[in-house]
Amino acid sequence: MRISDLGFLLLSASLMQADDWLYWRGPSYNGSARGDAPLEWSDTKNIAWKAAIPGRGHSSPVLVGDRIFVTTAVPASGTPASAGAGEPRPAGPGGRGPRGPGGGMGGGMGGGMMAGREHKFMLLCLDRKTGKVLWERTAKAATPHEGYHARYGSFASNSPVTDGKFVYALFGSRGLYCYDLNGKLVWSKDFPPMRMRLQFGEGVPLVLYEDTLLVKFDQEEGSYILALDKANGNQTWRAERDELSSWSPPLVVEHGGTRQVVVSASNKVRSYDLKTGKLLWECSGLGSNVIPSPVTQNGVVYVMSGHRDPNLLAIQLGHTGDLTGSKAILWANQRGNPYSSSPVLDDNKLYFVTDSGMLSCLDAITGQPYYLQQRLPKPYSFKSSPVAANGKLYLATEDGDVVVVKLGEKFETLAINTLADQMFIASPAVVDGAIYLRGQSTLFCIRQ
Repeated sequence: MRISDLGFLLLSASLMQADDWLYWRGPSYNGSARGDAPLEWSDTKNIAWKAAIPGRGHSSPVLVGDRIFVTTAVPASGTPASAGAGEPRPAGPGGRGPRGPGGGMGGGMGGGMMAGREHKFMLLCLDRKTGKVLWERTAKAATPHEGYHARYGSFASNSPVTDGKFVYALFGSRGLYCYDLNGKLVWSKDFPPMRMRLQFGEGVPLVLYEDTLLVKFDQEEGSYILALDKANGNQTWRAERDELSSWSPPLVVEHGGTRQVVVSASNKVRSYDLKTGKLLWECSGLGSNVIPSPVTQNGVVYVMSGHRDPNLLAIQLGHTGDLTGSKAILWANQRGNPYSSSPVLDDNKLYFVTDSGMLSCLDAITGQPYYLQQRLPKPYSFKSSPVAANGKLYLATEDGDVVVVKLGEKFETLAINTLADQMFIASPAVVDGAIYLRGQSTLFCIRQ
């Protein structure tokens, strides 16, 4: 382990307690949890509690202490968002839903679902032990200027983040809101409306590193990234970006004494100085519609795309300028890359799953596959990102199943857990032996 990576891990540990899940990718920002989680559950087994979540949201839950936070968007009047006109119906075999207005499977292309209808953009706080709603706040009531993907989108897809004292809820074009843990609004910040490709919807997770909030606005024109002071929302720096729509969150890494913000996107992967926003390096090579989150270890950052021209790049840190085609690119992979979900990095192994349910495990150092595009026991579809805990990889599907696979060089299915009438788009959180799993309208606590 390099000294710079040790500093990153120590800082992560100082921000994250053993029983907290402050960010949607967990304590190490790579999908790996501390401690264990249940192997098996069902509608009648190992369900500690379940809580109804109003409206519609695909953001993932975050936890601190005895509290859980989720965001949602609720129509101000009329039919609930979870069953409204143009909303997705339950998936059929393999997660394929009805054809939508764009003609594509799984609810169609963008289509602008629910645009022009007033919504309440809400943050909910629940008790971690019981699932009881402790408080809820309407951050804003507004009529969205454009809609979202009929099946996979929502007006509350940006996952929140907490530092243990405050919780920060991002609703994209509807603003950013800082609350204390008792629900008092501390500050808020507005942003100009975004214009996303085909009205697929917004949804970049919010990122917090020490005192800095990072908010990325990659869209069809006028893309940029902001660094904000978490205490008041004031802008620290802004970097304009020559990019179209992308949904991957920034990743902060420390190398050679410099903390840098690595951002994946279609035109170029770029790294900015965390303090100033200065561009440090850039690298082209990813495909379109970049969604997966970057991950890092041992002075290497891994970025990937799975749409058109899919690619995975292992980029060695410590270089500056344009790294395209240089020795800084340690290896690349074009097979089986995820389109929507983010990878898990655990024990020098990189795990990722395609939208169609093909799982791969690569040696993170060499790029060589231990297994590649392994079909899971059933035909599944995926949007949720996998998480790992105590030798197990948890894969939450669109079809209501969570498949548990053994971590390691050989593929082995350990369990298939089914919850009836569920569809998982949000990613699980694993804390203190429990899994917190958000379905379309229900938050589950699964505990042995």
